[in-house]
Amino acid sequence: MDLDVRLPIGLMFSLFGLLLAGFGLTSDPQIYAAHSLGINVNLDWGLVLLAFGATMLLVALRARRSRPESATSRRRPGS
Repeated sequence: MDLDVRLPIGLMFSLFGLLLAGFGLTSDPQIYAAHSLGINVNLDWGLVLLAFGATMLLVALRARRSRPESATSRRRPGS
């Protein structure tokens, strides 16, 4: 079975990380001064999500590349 859940998880976390970091970069800094002790939480957590997503994608692509040729080129009988 050729199911590797790291690829869609990596894509999802990378996308959410990019969205959250982009929102953190473009939002008004006064919001963070009033509500989160001056820390841009959206940017920080967006970068964390992006790093996690990129790590998952890297691991998934490395695993896909390191599979033996016989396992990837095998076909079921009758197909």
